[in-house]
Amino acid sequence: MMKRKELHKHKRPSWDEYFLEVAGLVSKRSTCLRRRVGAVLVRDKKILSTGYNGAPSGVKHCIDIGCLREKLKIPSGQRHELCRGLHAEQNVILQAALHGTSTKGSDLYVTNQPCMICAKMLINAGIKEIIICDGYPDEMAAKFLKEAKVKIRKFNAK
Repeated sequence: MMKRKELHKHKRPSWDEYFLEVAGLVSKRSTCLRRRVGAVLVRDKKILSTGYNGAPSGVKHCIDIGCLREKLKIPSGQRHELCRGLHAEQNVILQAALHGTSTKGSDLYVTNQPCMICAKMLINAGIKEIIICDGYPDEMAAKFLKEAKVKIRKFNAK
């Protein structure tokens, strides 16, 4: 049997660490050749849905046929319409909808800051806070989220 002192040596992750680690694991399912992104939608410390970036179900993935954006040398953060894939944030909302789960009042843990397209969707989906690991080259998205009073914060692991 463990002594009481030994029990206290075990460090549990904070909720932010936990959900961002789950988002990191989800990102490993990504089929994008440029950036792997994972998202976890949470309410009341319960996971509602997950999403990663990749082509829609039943459509060939970039890892199988190549990346048009790479071929055309399109910089990150531009010309999203020329991508076969959905973003992780889009997929997390779609998965919730597919299974009849409301997104209103939930928090989003995501490996990267959302782009402008995703920011607009997240605002209308009723997301109240977005917790990110890394940035993304889309200043307008951050401004839009702020204007809509959606809190966005970068998690800094200690």
